[in-house]
Amino acid sequence: MKKILSILLMCILSASFVFAGGSSETTSTVDLTTPMTHEELVAAAQAEGTLTIYTHSSRTTTIADSFEELYGINVEVTQLSDSEMIEKVSKEAIADLDAADVIYCQDGSRVYPELLMTGYVVSYTPDNVKGNIIDPQYENPLVWEVVNKVFVYNNENSSEQPLTNVWQLTEPEWAGRLQFKDPFSEAVNMNFFTMVTREDWAEKLAQAYKDLYGKELVLTTPNAGYEWIKMLYANGAVLGKSDTTIAENVGAKGQSKQLAGLFTLNKLRTAEAKNLALAPAYNMEPFSGFMYPAYVFITKNAKSPNAAKLFIEYSMTEEGWVPFNTMGDYSPVSYLQDNSEDPLTLTDWSSQLIYEDYQWCAQARADVEEFITSIV
Repeated sequence: MKKILSILLMCILSASFVFAGGSSETTSTVDLTTPMTHEELVAAAQAEGTLTIYTHSSRTTTIADSFEELYGINVEVTQLSDSEMIEKVSKEAIADLDAADVIYCQDGSRVYPELLMTGYVVSYTPDNVKGNIIDPQYENPLVWEVVNKVFVYNNENSSEQPLTNVWQLTEPEWAGRLQFKDPFSEAVNMNFFTMVTREDWAEKLAQAYKDLYGKELVLTTPNAGYEWIKMLYANGAVLGKSDTTIAENVGAKGQSKQLAGLFTLNKLRTAEAKNLALAPAYNMEPFSGFMYPAYVFITKNAKSPNAAKLFIEYSMTEEGWVPFNTMGDYSPVSYLQDNSEDPLTLTDWSSQLIYEDYQWCAQARADVEEFITSIV
């Protein structure tokens, strides 16, 4: 059934492909064509007077508070899960309700077909960002931030990194010692597993297996990506409910067996305060984890489109980015790359991690979900 739904979805996407840049037949109040100076935009935004934001992160409220103080525009922020946001924005767009003006959201596998391709949201790149995106893959639709999830190990008694190849995590030595958040409870994790089944990453996994063991991988599944997932689960991977809890489990000192986890790198910010022993596994073959985008959009029925434009512009200034300028959170904007907590930049991480392809995930995730269901 999931495969049938996936095929139907791709038919819809193919028919709607002309709208991939964010435009649509759906009527929108957002004018992206008329040029405005910054002063004109501020005046138009202040005339609207209010702004409503849906977001995946509580830290957006901090940006909203400083924006409100600077421009005198009243801002209301609502934090929602990915599923809640997609469903809410879709229903409000269909009913043409005055609801959110700006949304910050994740889960490209659903955002792409359900919000972007339907025209319920539009991607807007402010003038201060144009020409300053460090890589085109972050530009259309506009990525607000990139978050990474990395294989992290307990380094209390390690002088060397114990993991250099992801296939080691399928070996008996690591049985029951890897923890990650259940992909059925967090979409970005499921998107990661979907990405490893894409042919290019499956080929890299097959080569990494050969490099480690000196022999070809014998497949019992469609490709090396599926095979790695199968063997990872078969090796007793522990599924958690929270990256915070997983980090605390992995990093707790005094354990008899060394643990590893796949979780957001920003959990290392509090490792010292919590007395945790944690270190990232750098340069693993063929990847050290994954990174995923959080997008920013203006809704097609925004009641304050100019305030929405102004807020996106402000959130991508040095002042607006402050709440997110931490380890594990990366801006795709060139002038927002100064993160003293992390020795690696977004560009550095991009060579070590799988980046979420929202189009592939929209196409293939149902198959991966069905496969994982069949093996657990």
